[in-house]
Amino acid sequence: MNSPELRIEVSIDRQTLALYRGDSLLRTWAVSTGARGNGSLPGSFRTPTGRFRISEKIGHGAPLRTAFRSRRAVGLWRDEDRGDGILSRILWLDGLDPENANTHSRYIYIHGTHQEHRLGQPASHGCIRMANADVIELFNLVPEGTPVTIHAPTIMQRKLIFFDCDSTLSTIEGIDELARAQGDAVFREVEALTNAAMNGEIPLAEVFPRRMAIIRPSKAVADQIAQLYVETLSPGIEGVITRLQAENWTVVILSGGFKPLIEPLAKRLAIEHVEAVPLHFDDEGNYAGYDADYPTTRNGGKPDIIRDWRASTHAAKVVMVGDGISDLESREACDFFIGYGGVVERKAVREGADHYIRKMSDFPFDKL
Repeated sequence: MNSPELRIEVSIDRQTLALYRGDSLLRTWAVSTGARGNGSLPGSFRTPTGRFRISEKIGHGAPLRTAFRSRRAVGLWRDEDRGDGILSRILWLDGLDPENANTHSRYIYIHGTHQEHRLGQPASHGCIRMANADVIELFNLVPEGTPVTIHAPTIMQRKLIFFDCDSTLSTIEGIDELARAQGDAVFREVEALTNAAMNGEIPLAEVFPRRMAIIRPSKAVADQIAQLYVETLSPGIEGVITRLQAENWTVVILSGGFKPLIEPLAKRLAIEHVEAVPLHFDDEGNYAGYDADYPTTRNGGKPDIIRDWRASTHAAKVVMVGDGISDLESREACDFFIGYGGVVERKAVREGADHYIRKMSDFPFDKL
């Protein structure tokens, strides 16, 4: 009589991986699934759900905390190494459902991690992270072909809070500072377009290409403005972000600004997630365009991104904080909108907000 087959069950709700033989539970381990929730789109950094199988096992005999790049061992992980560490063992998944058929080409693995302290919470870039000793144990127990089921979340428990960047997290408008670097005439022209857009007088989709055609920033100028963002944090914002994260809020920067300029500010505030417009340069550092299709380059783009995050994370509560009309548009996709007037006060935002503040020290934690 053949013994029952081994199978793996991953719960996104519980952040666990369980190994069964037939109906008998053999082992359960803590894991981390995608910080951005579940989904199967390429480049989404989300964990696919449904039915899978282990297509390949990589790393047999490698020492604990061996780092892999492109599935090749490159030595032991060092604490100063950066990136999403793929450590100790790799169990490469292959999707068996139409919705997750691209899983193998998305390089979705069960693997060890250098962030073991974050196991038990969604923190990965889409893979299933395990403790290094645990993934070696699992690797030794299961053969290639073992079926895997990743269960979509059913419990609404995540809390998401989105912050605009310009004139909210920072006291500057990055696009205006890019223009200022090109001279007074360019600055005045771009500033007028920015104010018109933030006040809802001109559609964002019209303003964006007009401003960038005028500015055409180099990488050197962009790097200067990125540093300026860090130097002009809104007073009190560091304490607000620290408290939110301590209370298990997932903090996301949601901006119509440019991602490379905002990322240093995000790093300063320990914010992992930045939804902002990609900006491109050529090998010489000259301006090479931006992603004109990115949602935040148009009106209605911010609520679209919020709805996407809400659906993929099965969030229980969603909050938006911002100063502009494009932020106020997000009210329909949120449970609570906090208007901020500490840098620029806009009448429509003040009147349309669920709560309005002019100082980060007045942040309404008690209302969240």
